[in-house]
Amino acid sequence: MTAPRVAVVTGAGSGVGRALTLALTRRGIRVAASDVDPRGLAETAAVCGGGVTTYRVDVADRAAMLDYAARVRDELGPASWLFNNAGVDLVSSVADMTWEDYDWLVGINIGGVVNGTKAFLPQLIESGTAAAPARLVNLSSAFGLISVPYQSAYSTSKFAVRGFTEALRQEIIVDRHPVTVHCVHPGVIRTNFAANMRIDPSADRDQTARLFERAAMTSPDRAAGVILRGVDRNRARILIGPDGRAMAAMPRLLGAGYIGLLARAARLGGAGLTGGR
Repeated sequence: MTAPRVAVVTGAGSGVGRALTLALTRRGIRVAASDVDPRGLAETAAVCGGGVTTYRVDVADRAAMLDYAARVRDELGPASWLFNNAGVDLVSSVADMTWEDYDWLVGINIGGVVNGTKAFLPQLIESGTAAAPARLVNLSSAFGLISVPYQSAYSTSKFAVRGFTEALRQEIIVDRHPVTVHCVHPGVIRTNFAANMRIDPSADRDQTARLFERAAMTSPDRAAGVILRGVDRNRARILIGPDGRAMAAMPRLLGAGYIGLLARAARLGGAGLTGGR
């Protein structure tokens, strides 16, 4: 009997990461689940009821990510699926954003994706075959396709994830490695994402959280299902939710005109448009 394949999921302590972990274990795939929140990881493992090995890892810490990859290989075998899912948000204007908050977000949202990809890519290349390629999935956002006010840092990071992932997919094709590469662009998902975001002190945190909750159109389980179907179909770009699809269409239909449109909408509706996950 062939041993179950190994999947790595970052940000697995809640939300889409937890839903992906559960969906993967149901496929008989062993999951190396990581997060900075040990309680959330323990809850994910309990929900899955087996098939999960947990690791407390900060994706922004390059040395920790390299150690994570080495431990997964030693303890479970080489990874054949990787989901760089961990991410955070910052709601602030460019003028008011602190350097500390910007560096924090970029370290996780960009650094975490690059660290995870570099750490695990050798294992993916090793474990993949032409008949059963390895899978590398990076979570961007619908805000990696358009930008909105007060989400400059978040959009910067998610545009970067998109560019990095699309370039990587092309390199993998050129080099004929047995790995498929996918970039995911969710709309707003019903998670605790808003509770963990950093918000400018002058902004109303409760109002921002309410906006997030009202905008959230897709459950984590639904999002995980869409991601896995997109991976199975080898889609380079995976859009999630009607809001995700609508935001993807904006620049195609309106060109740069969407920028002024969203600015006017924000002025009328109040600042604080929320992030995608």
